[in-house]
Parts: sequence; structure tokens; C-alpha cells
Amino acid sequence: MTSTATTTATSTPSGLDDDQRANLDAAIDDLDAGARTWSALSVGQRATLLRAVRTAVAATAEEWAHTAAASKGLNGSHPLRGEEWLAGPYSVLGALDAYVETLYRLADGRNPLEGIRIDRAPGGRARVHAFPLTGLDKALLSGFTGEVWLEPGTTPRIARATAGLGQRTPAESGGVGLVLGAGNVTSIPVLDVLYELLAHNRTVLLKVNPTQDALVAVYEHAFAALIEPGFLRIVRGGGDVGAYLTGHQRLVHVHITGSAATFDAITWGAPGSATTRRRRENRPQLLKPITAELGGVSPIIVVPGEWTQADLTFQAEHIATMRLQNCGHNCIAGQVVIMSSDWAQADDFRAALRRAYAKAPERPIWYPHSDDRMQQANDDYPDALVLGDRLLVEIGEEDDPTALQNTEYFAPVLGVVAIPGTGQQFLDAAVAHANDKLQGTLGANLLIDPATQKSLGTGFERAVAELRYGSIAINAWTAFGFITPTLTWGAFPGNTLQDVGSGIGVVHNALLLDRVERSVLHGPFRPFPWSLPVVSGGGRFTILPKPPWFVSARTGAVVSEGLTRFRANGGAVGLVKTLLQALRA
Repeated sequence: MTSTATTTATSTPSGLDDDQRANLDAAIDDLDAGARTWSALSVGQRATLLRAVRTAVAATAEEWAHTAAASKGLNGSHPLRGEEWLAGPYSVLGALDAYVETLYRLADGRNPLEGIRIDRAPGGRARVHAFPLTGLDKALLSGFTGEVWLEPGTTPRIARATAGLGQRTPAESGGVGLVLGAGNVTSIPVLDVLYELLAHNRTVLLKVNPTQDALVAVYEHAFAALIEPGFLRIVRGGGDVGAYLTGHQRLVHVHITGSAATFDAITWGAPGSATTRRRRENRPQLLKPITAELGGVSPIIVVPGEWTQADLTFQAEHIATMRLQNCGHNCIAGQVVIMSSDWAQADDFRAALRRAYAKAPERPIWYPHSDDRMQQANDDYPDALVLGDRLLVEIGEEDDPTALQNTEYFAPVLGVVAIPGTGQQFLDAAVAHANDKLQGTLGANLLIDPATQKSLGTGFERAVAELRYGSIAINAWTAFGFITPTLTWGAFPGNTLQDVGSGIGVVHNALLLDRVERSVLHGPFRPFPWSLPVVSGGGRFTILPKPPWFVSARTGAVVSEGLTRFRANGGAVGLVKTLLQALRA
């Protein structure tokens, strides 16, 4: 929506010329008018509108995935190009389907949680069993379940009474909000837009990150049904545009996915004496509410047990995926493996992890300034293993883990930290280590074999409750929670403007739940066929062999594309072909 400056335009203190400011102001004018139109729509009409958006997203899915892959240096034959199908159109289609279901329920006078089980989690929390909710998800993603835990003191009755958020009062406008889009994953900006519209009744000005400029045309086609009536405007630009918009008096709210440094610059100002004084006096520069998702250093807790060689190999590839998907340019990329120094299989596991980490396909390190972060990691740990385009930092007794545990490298850097203990002693110590030593509270991963989990009993449940993270994945990766729309995404509650940590607030949350504390995802420890009851050791059954999002999945690209096409358009024949390819992963 912005235009190129003319040679006669005058510059302003914000760094923008008059034409740029006028174009941004005009976009806000359109959104002001759109906010009145949005407030006049019934919930049922909004559901119909989202169905139109879904049709357009389905039609642009191929262009979306190919454009995203090309922007990250993944050519048409690269084995990891399937990431851009799952992290782009697949995620958005799933979110639209879930939101539409919630809106239709509300339009029919029903509760969004009707027919959804709510019980109690440890600590007296209400727990909403939010995934799977459809027969298709139960079949294709068998073995995976997800729960949303609400804040202590929130009863099931309160959960039902408050579900729906802004859609309970659709005529009450939330005004016009600003979304500063993420630059690393192509679904994030538009998922944030949908949440602003539906949770808060705010029309949205989306400023895309410059890394995603190539996607703007795709977004404009896919979301034309929201753009035409003035519910969404999309603009390009750098920090000067962001600074102008965050300070704009007619924008009532800011949401950002990015870094804590950017958040602090928006909230308090650029580093300097004036900013230090504002912080000391608790006088933010930003005079409007802000929510944020800001990443962190995510742990991968490996609970010792008796693992088969297949277990060691599979879970090592699982961890390699947590770090190397999207080349490590993920706010939720696993960064620190916490394992037991007393585990009898510790050496075997370390060897399997080195192999899996080294064998993953190479790809460009594409995100801006990632080379600097890689150099920083090299400087922090000059003895780290250099495995192709990535680093593996194995912390020894004489090494200082502080940098590893407090620096979100946002690049292909994986660390391993060992602490003593086995069984409950280890698990409790690992949870405390993750809570107290690692920066951030966005997501934590925990791997445990079925026999060990069963032996720990309620001690395991208590340990999970003690993890202070907004998303917890047990025998899964928290990124699966990211693409599951009925789960929530955001930091553990309690962060402030002064100490923002991994952010404030949640997104996704297609059931529109209030008072969210965290989401907890459970997955199968063993893939098919080792998930069969006769060999699973009491674990969860799944039809999935190696999941298509694994960086080691030989057919990951074709399966990811096939699943997205099925999500978009249906078709039993295509699904069968996709599942057959999945068996070859």
C-alpha cells in the first residue's frame, strides 16, 4: 500500500516522506471505516466471510509454498521444501477451519466448548481437551493429543462462560490494531491478523517484515475478502515505517512477533540515557497496549530409560528436526538438550545425535544477521563440533553453559548439557534447570519412553505442571502445537513491559478461550510400526511412520504437499497416494 517516494517529496522527522505518511494514514482511514462495517456483521456473516478466505487460500497454496521456498533458497527439488507447505498454507487452512467451526457454533447459539471434554489438570487447573476434535485429525494424526490448561482458579463453568472472547459481543468494536509481522515463518503474520479480528474485534494494519516482501502479493490474493471491505491492509517497510505506525494515535494496539530487543525499542525507546530514565520511572514511550511473542531458548529434556537402537535413532532425528527445521530460524527451535550424566545409554545417545545432526540435508542460512549469530556461537564455544553448516556444542565439566542457555542463536546451533540423576530425581532437576537456567518461557520439549513414564506415575504429571512454559510437548515438538489451531501459542503468563521475556498474551486459540496458562501436547514415543501394541511397550499407537516434518524424512516434501492439498481440496485418491508416500519416509 505504500508508494515509492518522489524526488519532490519532503522528509519528516520519522524518516518517511509526506507521500509515505499519507499512504499509511489513508490505510488507517480505510480500516477505521472497516471497523464500523466489521461491527455490523453478525457472527454467522463472519463465518461465511472466512469461508471465502479459505477458498482463496486454497487456490493460492501452491504459489504460497513455492514463493516461500524460493525466498529461503530452497529450489524445486530440495528435500526440505515441504516445510513451506506445512508452515504456510497448511497452518492457515487449519486455522480457518477451526475458527469457522467456532463461529458457526456461536451463531447457532451454542457454546464453542460444546461436546469438548473439560476436566482438571494438576494444581486444580481446568483442562480443555482441545485436540483432536475431528475424525480426520484423529485418523491422520493418531497418537497426538493436545490440551489447553487455564489459569489456576478458572473452573470448567468459567471456561465455558467466557469462551468466544470478542465474538460474544461482536457489535463492540476493538478499533484498529497494528500487527508487526514475523519474518521467519510465512503463516505467522496472517494467523496474528485472524486472532486480532476474532479475539478482539480489531481491524488490522499488517506491516510485513522485509524478509517476506515476496509474499505480499500472495497474501493480497489469499486475503482479498478481508482487504476489500477494509478489515485488513498490508504495508511494506522497514523500521522507519514501524516506528511511525507504533506511535500513531489512531492505532489502539500493537502486536509483534520478533525479538525482545525490538519490543524494548518500541516500548521504551532506543538504548540511551532517556530510555534508561523512562524504565527507572516506569514511563513507557509506547502509550497503548502491546502483546508479543518473542521466542527464547527452548529445552529438550531427555529422560533416561531403556531405549532400543531404533528409539535412539528416531529420537535423535527428532531433536535434529527441532533445531534444524527452517535452518534454526524459529522462535521455538529446540536449542538445549538436557540429559542425564548417569544414563547408561548416554554415550549411545550422544553418538546417535551427532549422526542425525550431521546427516540432515544442508540448506542456506538465510535469515538476516544469522551469520553473525553463528560467529557469536563459534566465539562462545570455539571447541564446538562443526558439522557442515551447523554447530553442536557439547558442554563439558570445564565449559560454561551460560551463553548457550541465555542466547537465542536463531541459527543452526544445538547444545547438550548433562546433569546427574535418573528417574524422578533427574526429571525434577531437569525441570528446575529449564525453569531457572534457560532464557524465556515459550516452549519446552520432553522425551520419555512409555515404561519410564508409567513408573513415575503422578510424579511425571507433577513435573509437567512445574514447567513454566506456554507450550509443552511430550514426545513431540512444540512446533506441532504451533500449527494446531485449537491449541494456544504464547509465553507462560506473568511477563511485564519491564521484563518481557518470551512475550505477553497468546494467539491462535481458535476455541477463543480466556484465561489461558499453557498448552500441553502429547505424542507417540515410537513411530509406526514400532507403535503397534505388541512392540510399543504401552505407548501411544500412531499410523505415522517417520513424520513428514522430520528433516530426515525421505518423502517429507511430497507428503507435506499432499497433506496440504488434501486439507485444501479434499480428495480420497490423493490422500491415499500421500499416505503411501509417507510409508516410504
